[in-house]
Amino acid sequence: MTNEAGPARTIPPAFRRAPGWAGWSTRTRMLVVVLAIDVIAALVSCGVIVLNARSAVKVETRASLATVELLVADTIRLSQTASRESLLRTLDLRFQALRHVRVAVLDAEGQDVRLTVPRLRSDKHVAPSWFALLIAPTIQTHVLPIVAGGARIGTAQITTEPLDEIDEVWGYAVALSLTTLGINLAMLAALYLAFGRVLAPLGRLAHGLTQLERHDYTARLDAEGPPEIAVIAERFNRVAEALTEARAANGRLNRQLLTAQDDERRRTALELHDEFGPCLFALEANAASVTRIAQGAGEPDRGRLAQRAADIGMIVHQVQTLNRDLLNRLRPHALGQVPLADCLNLLLRDFTRRHPGTAFTGTFDDLARGYGDLVDLTVFRCVQESMTNAVRHGSARHVRAEVRDLDGAALSVTVADDGSGLAPEHGIGLGISGMRERVGALDGTFALDNAAPGTVVRISIPLDPERGDDMQQNVSS
Repeated sequence: MTNEAGPARTIPPAFRRAPGWAGWSTRTRMLVVVLAIDVIAALVSCGVIVLNARSAVKVETRASLATVELLVADTIRLSQTASRESLLRTLDLRFQALRHVRVAVLDAEGQDVRLTVPRLRSDKHVAPSWFALLIAPTIQTHVLPIVAGGARIGTAQITTEPLDEIDEVWGYAVALSLTTLGINLAMLAALYLAFGRVLAPLGRLAHGLTQLERHDYTARLDAEGPPEIAVIAERFNRVAEALTEARAANGRLNRQLLTAQDDERRRTALELHDEFGPCLFALEANAASVTRIAQGAGEPDRGRLAQRAADIGMIVHQVQTLNRDLLNRLRPHALGQVPLADCLNLLLRDFTRRHPGTAFTGTFDDLARGYGDLVDLTVFRCVQESMTNAVRHGSARHVRAEVRDLDGAALSVTVADDGSGLAPEHGIGLGISGMRERVGALDGTFALDNAAPGTVVRISIPLDPERGDDMQQNVSS
């Protein structure tokens, strides 16, 4: 952007990158999306594992509780003949290594018999407490009396213990998570490499665009890879070729313009020398003759003075005509001052005067007073150049020009002649190139039909409804 402090400055690409997501590369974005999908899938999997584990642990502990109750009852029934101490110790030893439940054997006084018997199992668990809280069901405790000889000698207290099953679920979850993590890391590495291969043509495209930005139109891309990338590469190459051709055409046009400027200067100098020079010399000679007649002895010869005055007037008229022709060739002075149709009619009359062997006709009805300086000048120059080519290169005997207003949407310009047309070896000169450039600058179309007999120039110039108030005025105004 520009401001009053100075000209516009180009922001380096490194500073144009927006922070966050907008500044990430396409590969990074795609990997982040895949990673986000993995995280969501992992969370859903964890939720499913927790729900299934809670249900499984609950069912497992209930089944274990029912089974142990039957085992305790059977052990008490089969050990009726044993002593009290032997029965209690047998029960304690038998049920020390159970899973999912804990059996505490109490004597008649309520003391745990394990006070005198060493433990045979470990109470260490691998699952963290937060995981156990997510899965563990409500702890249940059942109490069975121990009766021997018709007397109650103790109590078997059965308590559910889900930590064993939780440890198994935790181990399964850890193994599954590590396996999934390894697979996902391998998948991300593969995607990283695959995305690099897939997006590599975009990097080459960016490099090619940088070359075009630096006016290096020799950049070309290999049409390889997926069909979409191949299409982009093909379009890029076509654009580069078009820019190369446009630059070459601009170079040719610039050289032609320089040549035309020199030719116009040379032509103007020749006219000033060949046309104005003799006229000025004649004026000087007639002025000197008048002076001699006036300074002669006796009465001046009025007839000779009148003749010299007539000669001076004729020379002045000739100079004025030459001056008007020269100014009109450099810049039509009537444009913007009189209606466009009148300017074109004056142009036809001027061609008729300078080329009496060719008939020039024109149709310029229903035109607005003007369509803006640029459009008016373009129409005038195109008609002028087309008629000049018809006379100079086609030796036409009749030239017809037509300019129509297509309901305010566009101007249609047609110039046709009955001459021999442009010779094949003539090529595209400055005049035709200039017309094409003028029309193209107004987003118009230019077509040259060089078919025998004659040549037809067809031009269409779109009209901007906001170009100015002149477009709203008719010739009648």
